Amino acid sequence: MYDLHRLRLLRELKHRGTLAAVASALSYSPSTISSQLSQLEAEVGVPLLEPMGRRVRLTPAAEMLVGHIEVILDRLEQAEADIARAKTVLEGDLRIATFQTAAKTLVLPAVELLQREHPQLRVHVHQENERTPLRALVAHEFDLVIAEEYPGEPPSALTGLHTQLLLEDPLLLATPPDGEPPQLAALAHLPWVMEPEGNAARRWASAVCRQAGFEPHVRYQSTDLTFHVRLIEAGQAVGFLPKLAWGVHAPTVTLTGLTPPNARRVLIATRTGSHDHPAVVAARVALDRISRSAWDLTRS
Repeated sequence: MYDLHRLRLLRELKHRGTLAAVASALSYSPSTISSQLSQLEAEVGVPLLEPMGRRVRLTPAAEMLVGHIEVILDRLEQAEADIARAKTVLEGDLRIATFQTAAKTLVLPAVELLQREHPQLRVHVHQENERTPLRALVAHEFDLVIAEEYPGEPPSALTGLHTQLLLEDPLLLATPPDGEPPQLAALAHLPWVMEPEGNAARRWASAVCRQAGFEPHVRYQSTDLTFHVRLIEAGQAVGFLPKLAWGVHAPTVTLTGLTPPNARRVLIATRTGSHDHPAVVAARVALDRISRSAWDLTRS
């Protein structure tokens, strides 16, 4: 019988890429991870790792073994879900990763709802950026991820995930308050605030400006949309903002719809093995209730 702990380490190396990354994530030393994988290699009887410069990579045999490990861990998660359903009280830890605007307007109200209905369930929330949380979800760092997809961006190619659409969030042109709704092309000469290069939101925003016939002059860059709002309020920049940034509150800047309308997709992502775990189901239900009852972002 192969050691399950060592099998998990091999799977972690597959998803994280380096021994140092595995060690950091699991609070071990790289030498300990290397030693454990060497013991696994001895158990299996075939080479599992091969050098690649200063790093190592999985051999074809190791890749095949990881495929079996994924199936085993998936079944173990299903077993945990079955046991959890047999309990009368929902308890334990639930780890959620989300992005900034969803954290404030969706996740926090959902956490409050979960605390009222399931007081013994401990919910941990991490605010993350881009698609990193999806990889961390596959690596079992999180149990549920609120993810975003911008127009033109391909869906994640990661396997072992279950996704469902939570809502479609309109993307709007944002200009200083008390001004007339402008045409996008008329803003070509103004300074812009956008998210940093390489970000999905930045790729989308730049593409929209180019389709309008100009290259935006990006003077300010930040992943913090609160900073975007403050700059636009002060008349220092123009930009794009999602409707979710406001939640139930009235906008403090002038918002203008795009032609044609654009929206990002807000998704709930879970692992296939834990999708039906009672804690995950309770979180999905709470998020759906919040998105539907607090405000209707798709129609209002």
